[in-house]
Amino acid sequence: MEDEKKLYLFEQAAIPKAVMSMAIPTVISSLVMVIYNLADTYFVGMLNDPIQNAAVTLAAPVLLAFNAVNNLFGVGSSSLMSRALGQRRYDLARQVSAFGFYCTIFCSFLFSMIYGLAKNPLLLLLGTNTETAAATSEYLKWTVAFGAMPAILNVVMAYMVRSEGSTLHASIGTMSGCFLNIILDPIFILPWGLHMGAAGAGLATFLSNCAACLYFFILLYLKRHHTYVCVNPAKIRLKREIVWGVCGVGIPAAIQNLLNVTGMTVLNNFTSSFGSDAVAAMGIAQKINMVPMNIAFGFSQGVMPLISYNYASGNGKRMKQTILFSAKNMLAFLIAVAAFYYLGSGFLMRLFMKNESIVAYGSSFLRGLCLALPFLFIDFLAVGVFQAVGMGKKAFLFAILRKIVMEIPAIYLLNILFPLYGLAYAQMVTEIILAIAAVLVLKRMFQKLELKQKA
Repeated sequence: MEDEKKLYLFEQAAIPKAVMSMAIPTVISSLVMVIYNLADTYFVGMLNDPIQNAAVTLAAPVLLAFNAVNNLFGVGSSSLMSRALGQRRYDLARQVSAFGFYCTIFCSFLFSMIYGLAKNPLLLLLGTNTETAAATSEYLKWTVAFGAMPAILNVVMAYMVRSEGSTLHASIGTMSGCFLNIILDPIFILPWGLHMGAAGAGLATFLSNCAACLYFFILLYLKRHHTYVCVNPAKIRLKREIVWGVCGVGIPAAIQNLLNVTGMTVLNNFTSSFGSDAVAAMGIAQKINMVPMNIAFGFSQGVMPLISYNYASGNGKRMKQTILFSAKNMLAFLIAVAAFYYLGSGFLMRLFMKNESIVAYGSSFLRGLCLALPFLFIDFLAVGVFQAVGMGKKAFLFAILRKIVMEIPAIYLLNILFPLYGLAYAQMVTEIILAIAAVLVLKRMFQKLELKQKA
């Protein structure tokens, strides 16, 4: 019965119902994840200590780097799993999930080891100074040295569960950890609790990610006869089809994320030259902007299994309708959000920090960041489509264009023309150009699919 419901959703349900059934739980999950990231910023901000807030901001690129492994084995495995299900190759889907699961465990352990061996050079690379190094190190101890494996594994498992249409369970698993983090943050961070500051935020994050992993293990055990997500090591196959199928999509997605980390590190280094207040303000503005940004990202990721399945089963018309419906509705929403953010930037900043210097910096930063939102979704959706159908090279090309060719040079140039305040507009300039390119590439892909179906 459960399998029949999934097939109906993928193959027959009305496009609005199918898209919303797949996307809304993922959007909610993404939104809750942002809220729990904001919780770190909010409760650390209550200490009214720019150094503690700067520590969370400076550590962000390392946590963002987790997404390289998430994308490699989460996006790569889930894309191939959905395509295998579309072709009714159920044993292949199980083999893919086993391969992705154990590769994730190995790479997560490696991540923690590398951090432990290269901690001091890494702290310098992140832009820390004598004021912020100690607090940043304590935060990273819990989130990376101890916490890399649960942080990465719970996200990869959510991708795999979502690939077979179980978006609600994927979201519940992710959200369970997020809600626990929100509960633990004030206890560990604030003076009336353990008063650990940024280190407390890191400890809360570590424990919440462990809880999310536990949820997924219990889920897979209870559904062991009705799921294609397999963690049995006996199912691991190093077949070319699996390794290349996962890595062909996953490696470009991982490199794309590492380039995002590079871009954030460059931005933080430029910002840190203007002092702790500017770093804290940029961090808060980025976290506020991440709310609609992650809604957009969650929507694009949520519809990926639907796109993958219909592409693999040869239903190009349904695939195109899914993409167009998603684009039309999300663009209207993000334009409205960008207008609200632009007009209410000062109010939003004061929710997190009462320091007027930080509010003044952050208001200007947020106005620049929010203008990129509608264009960013077009790029997210295009890259999601490329990943869903196995076009890893196109996703990789967009990543290179975004960070190396356009955004990082834009950061340098705009900082020269408009010192500090120009930094927040680099993303907008980049995403406008990429959005135009994305529309052209998708249009050409649709034309090829139509010709292929007519032939």
